[in-house]
Amino acid sequence: MKKLLSVCALALCFAAQTAHAQDAKAKAVLDGVTKKVNTLKTIKANFALKLTGGKVSDSKKGTIAIKGTKYHVTLTGQEIICDNKTVWTYSADAKEVTVSTFNPKDQSISPAKLLTNFYDKEYKYKYAGERTEGGKKCDVIELTPIDASKQTTKIELLVDKATSMIVGGNIWAKNGNKTQYMISNVVTNSAVADDFFVWNAKAHPGVEVNDLR
Repeated sequence: MKKLLSVCALALCFAAQTAHAQDAKAKAVLDGVTKKVNTLKTIKANFALKLTGGKVSDSKKGTIAIKGTKYHVTLTGQEIICDNKTVWTYSADAKEVTVSTFNPKDQSISPAKLLTNFYDKEYKYKYAGERTEGGKKCDVIELTPIDASKQTTKIELLVDKATSMIVGGNIWAKNGNKTQYMISNVVTNSAVADDFFVWNAKAHPGVEVNDLR
């Protein structure tokens, strides 16, 4: 905050230096996440999502596997699979899989993005202190989108100080909804076959295909 009501030049200078230091610390934490992620061949983890806001309340749990830009997300009754070229979104209830072309510039937030360095060019960031979450000491980073047209207004990241991995946080949307997310049981560099990131039609007989490509 710029402390516009202050008339003391020294105080203004100190405030500016403090804001700069916080930004520098946030960058150091985020750079640590990027450096760590770039050394990993694969990431597998469990995650939990809790959506609240107004009359809305919903909770989901799932698993995720990441290999480079490929990912496979599994939720109750749903799968999202990407092989870096194509995205398959499967709904068990509808018995339908929607097929679309992978867009690396897609700015929507997903569990896959929350484990990686998605913030590089899309967000302003600041250091927001420390917090203990699930017994882990974490740095708290707040992100605000550079593009004001985004549906997301703010993202909070919890970065494990010991591992430089994102372990949770919150996402706020323009419609007033808030999504809390927690990431657990992270396993890195385990063997994951490339075909795990491709839709297996034979394993899903009778599923309708909605091809949007």
